[in-house]
Amino acid sequence: MRNKFTTFLLIAAFAFSALGVLNVRAQDATLLIWADDTRAPILEALAAKFKEEFGVNVKVQQVGFGDIRSQVKTASPAGEGPDIFVGAHDWIGELSKDGLLEPLDLGDLAKKFTEASLNGFTYEGVLYGMPYAVENVAFVYNPEIVKEVPKDFDEVRKLSEELIKSGVVKYGFVRQSGDPYHFFPIQTAFGGYVFGYEEGVGYNAKDLGIDSEGSIAALKWFEGMVKAGLQPAGVDYDVMHTLFTNREAAMIITGPWALGDRLRPSGVPYAIAPIPGGGRPFVGVQGFMINAFSKNKELAKTFLFDFIASEDIEVTAKGKDGVERKGIPMVLFGFDRPSAFLPALEKLEDPDLIAFAQAGVNGLAMPAIPEMASVWQAWGNAIEAVANQQVSAEEAFKTAAEQIRNLLK
Repeated sequence: MRNKFTTFLLIAAFAFSALGVLNVRAQDATLLIWADDTRAPILEALAAKFKEEFGVNVKVQQVGFGDIRSQVKTASPAGEGPDIFVGAHDWIGELSKDGLLEPLDLGDLAKKFTEASLNGFTYEGVLYGMPYAVENVAFVYNPEIVKEVPKDFDEVRKLSEELIKSGVVKYGFVRQSGDPYHFFPIQTAFGGYVFGYEEGVGYNAKDLGIDSEGSIAALKWFEGMVKAGLQPAGVDYDVMHTLFTNREAAMIITGPWALGDRLRPSGVPYAIAPIPGGGRPFVGVQGFMINAFSKNKELAKTFLFDFIASEDIEVTAKGKDGVERKGIPMVLFGFDRPSAFLPALEKLEDPDLIAFAQAGVNGLAMPAIPEMASVWQAWGNAIEAVANQQVSAEEAFKTAAEQIRNLLK
């Protein structure tokens, strides 16, 4: 861990011009960070602490999570982007290919992060982000209604039929009608996949699995749920959680992001389990990336390596949920997800986060390859078409696969 003297030297070095003349003080520089509404409140508290400790200004700008990547692509080359931005590991393939990401060397600090999180932010052998948390979906159910977790999705359907017939709930299991991210663990439970994957090698974009036997079997299962009236149409994220928290549905698939504003405030009993049938969810890694066009790269690295990834600095911050928390920065960032920072992970006591982490043990890192951008829309449209009974499962995924292959060409 670098100490404050090292931090001072880095900031001092940043302040010198190429001529070696101190013509600007680091304190006159301002770091600009883009983050979503969940991370921004924490970063604002950290910015105040950083200013107090080192006299350096940090401005936090709130940008919708779904908008950060596209805005970085347009703003950065024009010199209007952030110095640091918070995002997901699956952005790095596209952004690095566009020359928008600064490669990072964590040095000895790398030993304090989980191997999986570092692998997530590594593309073609280069690390492009400092991770802070991992996330994945799990099978969430009401333990007052579901006494035993179904072993596979055939049992999920059988239990749904029994619960509806008995009048206990309106629906047994419900899921978001489209959204391939939440469908992927069902797909893998039937042996389906999106791209071929080899441990230690990564994803093979030439091996598309949307129309594989297992993928089609999974969509046929979902089609059967729809046709039997077990899965309603038009179920988006909000509707799915409302059905669950109103006790109208007993089982859903969701992630740790639902804890703070959905599950916990509802007062409805819930439990978290791995995906039935050995389904493998996507594992996402959240982290900090540095803009390759930033004029404050060294200062940005100092902020991340010596301040955010610190065990010595304690900060009090109020999160999006309004709850005030105190701890080292990485603990605060990972409070609603299992941390990627080992010293913070060791402090994890939240049983819900531990359960989500266990559900992601067999997960697959969400593909960071640029080709993934060609997959999401066609994949999701196919699932949505089946949810609306517009086309058969087999035809839907075969059509989607043809569209994706044409895009990949």
